[in-house]
Amino acid sequence: MSSFLVCYGTGEGQTARIADRIVDALGERGHDATAVDAADRPADLDVEDFDAVLVGSSIHAGKHQSEVVAFVEANREALAERPTAFFQVSMSSATEEGAAQAAGYVESFLGDTGWHPDRIAQFGGALRFSEFGFLKRLLVRQVMNREMPDLDTSEDVEFTDWQAVDDFANDVAAFVEGRLGHTVPDAAVSEAGDRSE
Repeated sequence: MSSFLVCYGTGEGQTARIADRIVDALGERGHDATAVDAADRPADLDVEDFDAVLVGSSIHAGKHQSEVVAFVEANREALAERPTAFFQVSMSSATEEGAAQAAGYVESFLGDTGWHPDRIAQFGGALRFSEFGFLKRLLVRQVMNREMPDLDTSEDVEFTDWQAVDDFANDVAAFVEGRLGHTVPDAAVSEAGDRSE
């Protein structure tokens, strides 16, 4: 069994949901995983206490969450000494047309922080119109009407591929198991691999 830290930054909650799903998938493989919001992380949180670290961030106005950037910069040396992964959540990842833009966000983040994670994933986010204020709802609908004219903006929409999230978590777990030599019960691996939405 390995210990995993899943440190994330979220704007409207979807990245937190993805982080929790990753924690669940790692737990199903027999690992000990903890999700921590970078904005609320305890002062005594020490990356050195974990065997592996996953970092996730949403994109807001073309930028990653500042608390996540600060976390990576402050812990770059410790991250380099253990298996790591990065996942990004954005509306750009929700469409094929936005894939290049989403990849550019990842490239900028890694260049700015000087971090080199072992695994990287990009997931589509969500639009929770019911939680937006009037002006934000109006602005987001205008943008989505231009970029996704067929989208029904009268209700909340989720673009996250949950099977892709599970696959990413299992891939990271398998990588860590191989690199650290930590074995997990065969039943746990089989159960995690069989998980479906």
